[in-house]
Amino acid sequence: MAWKWPWAWRPGGKGIALERKQAGGHGFVALHAQGEALWTRRDYASLAREGFMRNPVAHRAVRMIAEAAAAVPWLAYEGEAELDAHPLLDLLDRPNPRQAGASFMEVLYGHLILSGNAYLELVEAAGGSRELHLLRPDRVTVVADDHGWPVALEHRLGAAKRRVPLEEEGRGLHLTLFHPLDDHYGFAPLAAALQALDIHNAAARWNKALLDNSARPSGALVYAPKEGANLSDEQFDRLKSELEEGYSGAARAGRPLLLEGGLDWKAMSLSPRDMDFMEARNGAARDIALALGVPPMLLGIPGDNTYANYQEANRAFYRLTVLPLVGRVAKELGGFLGARFGDGIRLWFDADAVEGLAAEREALWRRLGAADFLTDDEKRQAVGYAPREAG
Repeated sequence: MAWKWPWAWRPGGKGIALERKQAGGHGFVALHAQGEALWTRRDYASLAREGFMRNPVAHRAVRMIAEAAAAVPWLAYEGEAELDAHPLLDLLDRPNPRQAGASFMEVLYGHLILSGNAYLELVEAAGGSRELHLLRPDRVTVVADDHGWPVALEHRLGAAKRRVPLEEEGRGLHLTLFHPLDDHYGFAPLAAALQALDIHNAAARWNKALLDNSARPSGALVYAPKEGANLSDEQFDRLKSELEEGYSGAARAGRPLLLEGGLDWKAMSLSPRDMDFMEARNGAARDIALALGVPPMLLGIPGDNTYANYQEANRAFYRLTVLPLVGRVAKELGGFLGARFGDGIRLWFDADAVEGLAAEREALWRRLGAADFLTDDEKRQAVGYAPREAG
C-alpha cells in the first residue's frame, strides 16, 4: 500500500525507506493515577449481605431497632374510646399462619431499614378471614400509570410475575422512608452509612489477613553476599515458596527462621500512622450507629460519651428512633386496614407498655401524685386514662 502515499516514490528518485520501530531491548515507563475506591452497591441484596449479614455493628443495630419496635403493643380506638378487643388487633396479633405479630413486624421494620421500603399484601382467605403477608423488597417493582402515579406492585419469583393493586380498595400497601431524589421508592438508612460500612468491613478483612500472616507485619528478606552476586530465578522461587509454606499463617506463628549464607531478615513494624486504622474502624462504627439512630454507647463502641449513662442513652433510643418509626407504621397500617374493619377505627401504639420508658412513667406519676391542685379525674386524663365511673 506504500504506492498510495505521495512521498513513497518520486520520479527519478528512490523510494523512501519506511522507518521500522522495535521495542525489544528498550525499557518503558507506566504512569498510574490513584485508583478510585470500590464501594458496595446500594441495592437491597448488597446492603443486606454486606451490612446485616457481614457487619456486626450494622447487624446488631438493625436487630435492636426491629426487635424493640416489634415489641411495642398495638391499640385500637373507635373515636376516642379504646377498644379492648377488635378483629384488627387479632389480625395484627396473628397476621398469617406462619408468623406471629412480633415476628411479622420485626421483618417489616427490617425491610424498612435495609431497603427504605416495605411491601404488604392483604389476602382474603377462606371463610371471610384475612391474612397479611410481606413481600421481599428486591422482588417487587412499583408500576406507575401514564401520569406517574403508582397503581400496582409487580412481584417476581423466578419466571413468574403477578400484580398486586395499590388503589384505594387494592390489596397492596407500600411503606417508604423519605427519599429526596425518588418519587416511588424510599431511601434506606443503612445506605447513608455505606462508606463507613465498607471501611469497617475492610478493617476486619485487614485484621484477618494480619492473623493469617503470623499475626505480625511482613518483613524483608535481604540477600547481600560478599561477592555481590544475585539470586538465580530458581533460587528465588524456591526461597519464596519455602517462606510461604513454612512460615506464614497463624498455625506457624513463632517458628524460627533458618537462613543460609548471605540472607538477613529485616522485620517491618507498623508506624503510629499505620495504626490509625483502629481509630478509623471505631469512627466507621460510630457513623453506622449514627445513620441508623442507635446511640453508640448501646453497641459498646469505645470513645463515645454523648450520653451521661446507659439509661439515658436507652431512653433517647426509644424516643428518637423506635417510637417515631412505630408511629409512622401505625398511621400507614391504620389507614390501610382501618377502612376494611369499619369507619372510625384508628390504630396506634401503647407507649406506656414500653419497658425502656419506665423511668419516664415513674417520674410522671410522681409529679402528678404531688400535684394537689389537680383532681383524680384530671390526673387520670393526664396519663391517658378515662375518668372514673360515677357510683
